[in-house]
Amino acid sequence: MSFLQAIIVYFVLPLLTLLTIVVFVHVILSWLVAFNVVNPRNQLVYTIGRMCASIVEPLLSPIRRILPPLGGMDLSPIILLLLIMFIRNYVIAQLIYPNV
Repeated sequence: MSFLQAIIVYFVLPLLTLLTIVVFVHVILSWLVAFNVVNPRNQLVYTIGRMCASIVEPLLSPIRRILPPLGGMDLSPIILLLLIMFIRNYVIAQLIYPNV
C-alpha cells in the first residue's frame, strides 16, 4: 500500500463517514425543531444545531443555488449524501484499486 493510499484509507474515508453522520444529524435535528419536538432554545440543542450547521451549510449552499425550489422540500442534503457516496464508492475506490 502506498503512502497516498494509506492517507485515503485512514483519514479521508473516516472523514467522509463523519460528514455523512453530521448531515443526518443536521437533517433530523431540523425536523425535530420544525415539528416542535425539541426546543431550539435549549443550550444542548442549540450547540449541536450550530455545530452541524457550520459544517454542513457551506456544502449545502452551492447545491441549493443549483436546485430549483420544490415547494417546502429541501433536497440538497440528499444530493450531498449522494455525492459523498459517489466519492467514497467510485473515486476513492479507483484511487485505492486502480486496476479494478
